[in-house]
Amino acid sequence: MNLRIGFGIDVHRLDSSHDLILGGVKIDSEFGTVGHSDADVLIHAIIDAILGALNIGDIGTHFPDTDPKYKNISSIELLKKTIQMMSQKSYKINNIDCTIVLESPKLNPYFNAIREKLGEVMKLEPDQISLKAKTNEKMGYLGRGEGIKTYCTVLLIK
Repeated sequence: MNLRIGFGIDVHRLDSSHDLILGGVKIDSEFGTVGHSDADVLIHAIIDAILGALNIGDIGTHFPDTDPKYKNISSIELLKKTIQMMSQKSYKINNIDCTIVLESPKLNPYFNAIREKLGEVMKLEPDQISLKAKTNEKMGYLGRGEGIKTYCTVLLIK
C-alpha cells in the first residue's frame, strides 16, 4: 500500500458584501470571503492538501486567479477536477482533517451539512472528514474579524 500525506492552507479577506461559503455550504454570516472564485477557504485548503500529497503543484498552478474561466466559479467544481486528477493517479482519500480559524460566526452547527456536501463530492463517509473551528483569541487580523484561515491535512492511499 502506498500512502501520501498532504498539507494545505488557505486564507481570504472578509467583507460584508460577499457570502461566506465553506465546504460548498452557505453560512449565515454578516461577512463573507473575497476572492476570484467563490473564495471557499475550506475547499481551497483541501485542494492544496490533495495536490501537495500528489506532488503536482498547488491550487494556483492548476486554477490560476488570472484565468477568467475561474472567475466566480464554485470551488466544488475545482474540487471535482482535483479529485479526477487524484483518481487518474490511482489514489483515493483515506481521511482529511481540517481546522478553520474564524472569530464568528460559530461553525459547529454547519459541520454536518459541510461533511455531507464534501462527502458527496469526494465519495467519503462523514467519519473520514474531521472539521474543527478555532478562534484566534481576538489577536491579529483573524482576531479582528478581517480574515479567515483554514488548515487541512489529507492522507491518500493507492
